[in-house]
Amino acid sequence: MRVWKLVSGILSIILFAVVMFQSCAAGVVNALEDNGGISGSVGVIVGILMLAGGIVSIATRNKTGKGHDIALIVLFGLAAVFGFAGYGNYSDLVIWSVWCLINAVLAVVSIKKPIIIKNVWCAAVVQHARHFFISHINK
Repeated sequence: MRVWKLVSGILSIILFAVVMFQSCAAGVVNALEDNGGISGSVGVIVGILMLAGGIVSIATRNKTGKGHDIALIVLFGLAAVFGFAGYGNYSDLVIWSVWCLINAVLAVVSIKKPIIIKNVWCAAVVQHARHFFISHINK
């Protein structure tokens, strides 16, 4: 997961620039058309949350514990919710929201991964012990 956190952090920071540029353009279009759209402003919020998530992802990639993964879930999860809720005429915001959702889901997997590994290890130990005792009882 460390490699994924580094890659997703770098990509999120790079995509921040794209999202901000598109959001500013969408905001100008909303203002010129006077259509009451908020997708440009929502895009700015999504971009800022993506930047914060990317920085946290890079800064905490080698850390142990669950706090940094929870922070990633909150940052990327909020970005995804805001993006899906307010994309309006800025349809590319859905793409960036999916990216944020993927990062949030992978942060959840990163939290659950040690539990899954621990359960698999315990099952292997129990299976080995059972095999050991059965083979010694039969002798």
